[in-house]
Amino acid sequence: MNVRKTMARAAGIGAVATAALGLFSTGAANADTFIPLPGGSITETMDDGTVVTISMTGESANINPSMGATPLHRNAWVSGSAQVQLSGTNGNVGGKIVPGYVVGCQVNISGGGANGGPSAGANYDGTSPSAGANVGGNLTLGPGQSQAFYVLDQEAPDDFGSEAHYKRNKFSGNSGSVTWSDETINLNGCGGYAQARSFIAVQVETDHVITAYTLWGQPFSLG
Repeated sequence: MNVRKTMARAAGIGAVATAALGLFSTGAANADTFIPLPGGSITETMDDGTVVTISMTGESANINPSMGATPLHRNAWVSGSAQVQLSGTNGNVGGKIVPGYVVGCQVNISGGGANGGPSAGANYDGTSPSAGANVGGNLTLGPGQSQAFYVLDQEAPDDFGSEAHYKRNKFSGNSGSVTWSDETINLNGCGGYAQARSFIAVQVETDHVITAYTLWGQPFSLG
């Protein structure tokens, strides 16, 4: 089977969302800032004619610039929903959805690359994160550093019946989805500006082709 990896950007991802569009509380120096994010969608055609549409909806971030009361600490709660829809399929189809975020400290992450992120090769079936990535958003970064982490940590038996942890959601048939709410980004050690952006890495498998795609969300400021 042919394997091809395709990277794609959601519309408008080059812009950084730094404006606060709403406040959950006012009058406090460390008021939480709610940022609605646009999500996005891409449509690609596999070599066997299968049409793959990946969408992200309901994306948002709630930023607390310094929950630790120091300029080196940021905290955010992020939410979103990823959907995959297949059409023009024949035979057996299915796939895996791997949602996550890239976080950077004083580094431009508009290109998406980060250690362990999907641009470095998503690990769709491994029971542990690929090198340089975390499961969960507890990160320590210095200036010029970026790091990816995965949202899911699913506990399930492996092929031998032992306990394993997976960062992907498998689906069979023409559609699949993953939804997350108030997942934490806890960043320490960054004395300058910090950004984050979501990604949805998807692997689709048919009887003839395995193909991987990545949908990137819009970068947003962590303060």
